[in-house]
Amino acid sequence: MKQENGHSGRQLGVLDLAHQYLRAHVQPGDLCIDATCGRGFDTKLLCELAGAEGTVIGFDIQQEAIDSASALLAENGLHAELHLDSHANMEQYAQAGTVSCIVFNFGWLPRGSHEIFTHADSSIAALNASLRLLKKGGSLCLCIYYGGANGFTERDALLEYLAALDSRIYTVLQCSFPNRTGCPPFAVFVTKDSEGN
Repeated sequence: MKQENGHSGRQLGVLDLAHQYLRAHVQPGDLCIDATCGRGFDTKLLCELAGAEGTVIGFDIQQEAIDSASALLAENGLHAELHLDSHANMEQYAQAGTVSCIVFNFGWLPRGSHEIFTHADSSIAALNASLRLLKKGGSLCLCIYYGGANGFTERDALLEYLAALDSRIYTVLQCSFPNRTGCPPFAVFVTKDSEGN
């Protein structure tokens, strides 16, 4: 039974926020990137939203993730260009100023080893690349998982990087859950408002 706020009574999670954001920002025909395919749920949603006339490019450094995402897409009659490669290399697959939306999940593969996770250096390199790839009006959707084997180093580096983005060019919105215990993941949304200098 749905409650008035539109969800089923379970707690609103970071992926709920991310998927609501994607539904509001991705249009048919868009070029989108899933920088961290994981199990393929974001890749699938991007494919559905961009439609047959759009293009979705996905990356992951684990073959298990690429296989899982590929199977999910095939089950649903969808297609994306999936690459076993670091998200830091995304500029090899798309042109600057052409991408509408780029999705990141920083942390570890869901239901996978928490000993394999993203790292601050490659994540910052990927964010730099993603900002160059975004077209005006394009957006980033980031979900940040932290506090496990990866600790807080990547989270802190990402937040420092995002806080330093030029506010004349980018709008940065952070959505967190301050009343939840432990290390609840949070979302950050970035919109490229202008081309800058």
